Amino acid sequence: MAKRFSPILSFLLVLGCSLSIVAQTKSTDAEGHQWWQHAVFYEIYPRSYADSNNDGIGDLKGITSKMAYLHDLGVDAIWVSPCFPSPQVDFGYDVSDYENIDPMYGTLADFDRMVAEGKKHGVRIILDFVVNHSSDQHQWFIDSKSSRTTPHRDWYIWRDGKGPGQPPNNWISIFGGSAWKLDPATGQYYYHFFYAEQPDLNWRNPAVEKAMLDINRWWYKRGVSGFRLDAVDTLFEDPKLTDDPVLPGTNKQGDPNLENKYNTKFPEVHDVLQKLRKVADESDAVLIGETWTADINELNQYYGEHSNELQMPMDFMFTMVNTLSPPEFRRQIAAVDEAGGWPVYVIGNHDIVRSYNRYGDGKNNDAIAKLMGAFYLTLRGTPIMYYGEEIGMENNDPKRKEDVKDPIGRTGWPQEIGRDGERTPMQWNTDTNAGFSKKDPWLPVPLSYKTHNVATESKDPDSVLNMYKKVLALRHTNKALLEGSYTALNDNDANIMSYLRSYKGKAVLVALNMSASPQKATFNLAEKGFASADLKSLVATPQSSAKGTEVTLEPFGVFIADVTK
Repeated sequence: MAKRFSPILSFLLVLGCSLSIVAQTKSTDAEGHQWWQHAVFYEIYPRSYADSNNDGIGDLKGITSKMAYLHDLGVDAIWVSPCFPSPQVDFGYDVSDYENIDPMYGTLADFDRMVAEGKKHGVRIILDFVVNHSSDQHQWFIDSKSSRTTPHRDWYIWRDGKGPGQPPNNWISIFGGSAWKLDPATGQYYYHFFYAEQPDLNWRNPAVEKAMLDINRWWYKRGVSGFRLDAVDTLFEDPKLTDDPVLPGTNKQGDPNLENKYNTKFPEVHDVLQKLRKVADESDAVLIGETWTADINELNQYYGEHSNELQMPMDFMFTMVNTLSPPEFRRQIAAVDEAGGWPVYVIGNHDIVRSYNRYGDGKNNDAIAKLMGAFYLTLRGTPIMYYGEEIGMENNDPKRKEDVKDPIGRTGWPQEIGRDGERTPMQWNTDTNAGFSKKDPWLPVPLSYKTHNVATESKDPDSVLNMYKKVLALRHTNKALLEGSYTALNDNDANIMSYLRSYKGKAVLVALNMSASPQKATFNLAEKGFASADLKSLVATPQSSAKGTEVTLEPFGVFIADVTK
């Protein structure tokens, strides 16, 4: 019998090996790039994107209804901020069940429909995974605090106080007050880097690690293409609970300033990231990291020594260049471009004042918004957009403490006003509440919605939205922008940010006037291998043009050109 079936078995073995090779390489293009390296990501704050049932809060059905818009815009993957069941103390970043959907956003069936509709439109789903802590309403923590001997006790960080009424050490919560809360029933304190309602998980416990890895696998099987990992720096703390060094002054909450030396950025973080990456690789998934770093060397560590940790650690140092400074941008880009991993560029998210406000001068904000979009969407690397950025949405900050929804704003007012301003509803049209909901939304819409909305800007060829669409369409089709190297041009120019994206004898030149006055620049492209080159406009603002290799730019003008020999 064995001899009779051996040819068939041999064939099946060969076929199996072939299919295995195909499976391993299916997401890699001819240049060896993974799918996420050519993708444009787009963060959605689900409470604020689209409200399908008119209760004032966005939901998954609302997101699903906008897949055609996202596809037409040029988005390949959406990162959805936490939509799991939650008491909403920190608007979803306090998770009470990692394997379900909060009823305010819908059901698992709604999630499945969102994944399916996304697939139809070529839009992948990335979920926000809160790895550092759970909600205090999670069953794990409810059991953990029930007694000192319960099975889940060691799933969190419990310690005795230094003395009566004294927490274990001087660590401060990032949201104010001690990072320790006393549980009178068991007589011990539990640790919370964030709110007291967000107890830190004990990642030194193998059971916690297994549970979290299994949750990843569960969502991958449901069609998720990756995770954005929240607050990865804070997964471990010093087991000895050494006091953090005290710095001069106080923070916005009135607490002493501390150096987070003994409760952030422990080496063990990288062990966890490697394990999460191994699980992600099983499903061709991507891991995006919320990685606040002081320098490029620190950022580089998150890629992993063997490129086996995060594929996409976010470069927040780029967001800290809050002025239109070509020299400073050049410095940041050069450092990231020369680092070991794939660059990831962000100019805004749900925790950062909107880029429209940060870079705007109050007079030319639309022009500057177009310029910034043309800028970071043409760099070598993967961009992560923030919803509404493409229409020039602005912050709508609360004016009174009683209007603040974000807990950090309520505890820190007025020095800390919170993050409500950058989380307001998406502006779809000129209808009531910007077309977001027929009911008053959970956060107020700014008056700017009357001019800055998808419907109005879609009809205006000179709008922020149409600039984004043009640049994104070019990015998806131009090999130099997809695959090309980055070379800074005219390094000494303090007004014009310019660079060349080169690929196999072809190139795209990007010139951006970061000043309020007209500018000219001449580019010596011969030394870059393009002798007798001409510049053929691909995307440009109305009064920006080129003659030969001399570019004329209007104030805050954009000129993106094909370099032809």
